[in-house]
Amino acid sequence: MVSDLADRLRLMQGNEACALAAAMAGVRFFAGYPITPSTEIAEQMSEMLPKLGGKFIQMEDEIASMAAIAGASLAGAKSMTATSGPGFSLKQENIGFASFTEIPCLVVNVQRTGPSTGLPTNTAQGDMMQAKYGSHGDVPAISLYPSTVPEIFDMTVKAINISETLRQPVILLMDEIIGHMREKILVPTQEEVDAMVQSRPKPKKGLDKYLPYDSSMGDVPPLASYGEGYRFHVTGLYHDATGFPTSKPAEVDQKIRRIHRKVAAAAKDITFIRYDSMDDAEYAIISCGSTARSARRAVALAREKGIKVGSLQLKTIWPFPEEAVGEVCSKVRKVIVPEMNMGQIVLEVERSAKGRCKVVPYNRVDGDPLTPEEILDTLAKEVAW
Repeated sequence: MVSDLADRLRLMQGNEACALAAAMAGVRFFAGYPITPSTEIAEQMSEMLPKLGGKFIQMEDEIASMAAIAGASLAGAKSMTATSGPGFSLKQENIGFASFTEIPCLVVNVQRTGPSTGLPTNTAQGDMMQAKYGSHGDVPAISLYPSTVPEIFDMTVKAINISETLRQPVILLMDEIIGHMREKILVPTQEEVDAMVQSRPKPKKGLDKYLPYDSSMGDVPPLASYGEGYRFHVTGLYHDATGFPTSKPAEVDQKIRRIHRKVAAAAKDITFIRYDSMDDAEYAIISCGSTARSARRAVALAREKGIKVGSLQLKTIWPFPEEAVGEVCSKVRKVIVPEMNMGQIVLEVERSAKGRCKVVPYNRVDGDPLTPEEILDTLAKEVAW
C-alpha cells in the first residue's frame, strides 16, 4: 500500500490518516453513515477496502452501523466505524452491547459543535464525558485523543491493537480541526505497521468445549470467530462463561468486575501522554486534541515572557491518567485547563489534583478554535493574581 519514500512523505488530512492507518493495521470491515466532519474516513475506506479484499457498507443509520461492525468482528474481521456528535449518540446502546459482550471494534468520533445538530462544520470537544458515560450501566471505557496528523495515524493503530487485545470497543476521539487539517506525515511502511500490529487472543484448536467468557483463562478470555468450528452464544443479558443468560448474583458480580478489571490492569500500558517544558515549570496547561496544539504555542509565548510554564497533553482520556495529572499538580502552583466545552476534563483534573494546586478552567463554546493567545491571557491573569 505504501512503499517508496516519495510515496510515504505526504501532505495528508487527519481523517485520511485515520483511514489509511486502519487499513494498514488490518481493518477489513467498515460500516457507517455519512456525517460531517467525519465523512472523509468513510470515503477513504470505501475506496481502499474493496482493493484489499475487505468490505465497506453504508448502513441506513448509525445504530445499524454499530451493530454491523460488532457482527463483523464476531465473524473475525477487524472492524470500525466513524461518526460525529448526533451519530455518536445513536451508537451508544450498541457500544454498550459490544463492551459488555467483549467484542473488539474501533469507533471514531470526529467532534463538532453540539448539542443536537449544532454546528456541523465547526469544532468542539463536547463529547469527552459521553465517550466514557454514553452507555447506560457500568461498562469500562477506553478513549484515545491525538492532536496532530502523525499522531492520528499512530493512535489509530494503537486503538485497534488495544481493542483487539482487550476484547473491548475503543473510541478514537478527534475534533473537526485535526480531522480536516493537513500536515506533513511520513507514513510508515507496511512492514513497520505489521511489526506494531497485535491480534485478539484465540482459543486453541480442537477443544472439546469452548467457553467464550471463561474467566479461568484470564480476564481477557480467548475469542473464537464464528465459522472457525466453535459454536457459542452472545447476548446483552448478563451471561455466564458459556455466554448464555444468568441471573445468579455471584455470576453477575463476577462478570461486571472482570470487564472493569481487565481495563484497569492495562491502564499503564494504554496511557499515552506528552510533556513539554515541564522540568522547571511553576504553572502547567493540561489539554488534549487540537487544544493541545494551542497550549504548546502558549507555552512557547509564555517562556519568552519569562513565565515558567509547561504543558501536559493527554492522549489517553479514558481511563483518565490520574497519576500523571496528580504528579503535575503536586509540582506547580496553578494549572490551566482550556477546553472547547463548558468544562468536562477540568472536573477530572480537579479530582486528580486533590487540592494540591489551583485548577483554572478556560472554556470556549462558539465553534471557533481555542487560540494560544486566549490561553496566554488566562495564564497571565493567574500569574499576576
